[in-house]
Amino acid sequence: MHFFSFSFALLFCGLVLAQDDGSTAGTEENVEVQSCFPDMCDLLKEFGAMTEKLKAMETRLKDSETRLTVSETRLRESETRLNNSENQILELRNKERTNVMFSAVVGTRGALGPFNTDTTLIYKKVITNIGNAYNQYTGVFVAPVAGVYYFTIFSHAGGAHPATLYLFKNNEHIITTQDHQSDYDTADNGGNAVFLQLQQGDQVYVRLAENCHIWGYNQHTTFSGFLVSQM
Repeated sequence: MHFFSFSFALLFCGLVLAQDDGSTAGTEENVEVQSCFPDMCDLLKEFGAMTEKLKAMETRLKDSETRLTVSETRLRESETRLNNSENQILELRNKERTNVMFSAVVGTRGALGPFNTDTTLIYKKVITNIGNAYNQYTGVFVAPVAGVYYFTIFSHAGGAHPATLYLFKNNEHIITTQDHQSDYDTADNGGNAVFLQLQQGDQVYVRLAENCHIWGYNQHTTFSGFLVSQM
C-alpha cells in the first residue's frame, strides 16, 4: 500500500516538473499540461479514499482477531473447568466405592494375661475384614485412606485381676476401658468407642495393660472399626 502511495507521489512530482520544464516551450504545451491536473487530483482523491477504507478494514480485521483470541482463551478455560469437574466427579465416585470395616475377637481359650508389661492384643479370629485393613497376625489396623473412622473395644474378664485395655493411634493413647480387681465380683464387661480422624497409613491397635487380663473365649473381647467418611 505504501509503495503505491509513493509511486503516485512520484508521478505527481513528475507532472509538476514537466509543467515547470514545459513553461519555456510555449503556451500550447502549458495548456495541455494544465488540462491534465484535474484528472490527477481526482485520481489522488480516489486513491486517498481507498487508502482510508483499507485502513478501516485493517482495523476491523485486527479487532476480529483480538475477539477471536479472547474467545479461544475462554474456550480453553472452559475446557479446563470441565476437566476439573470430571476429575472431582471421579474422586467422589472413588470415595463412594471405598469400603473399610472389620470386626475381630481375641479367640483364645480361657484368660489372656496377666503379663508383666503392656502387650499389644492380637485379635486372631476375624469376623469381618472388608478392605483388608486389619492384620490378624499383628493386631494392628492400618488406615488405607484418609478419613474419619469409628472404633469400638469390648472386653470380658473375671475379678481375680484388673482388666484394662488401651486403644492407641500410632503411639498416642486415645481411650481406655477398665475394671478393677475384686474379690466378690466374679466377672465384668467393659467397653468404649471413639471417632478418629486418620491419615493414610496411620495405625490403630489395642494394648492390654501390665498385670491385667481379659477373657478370650466365646467371642467376649472384640475390636471393631469402620470408615465413616473419606477425606
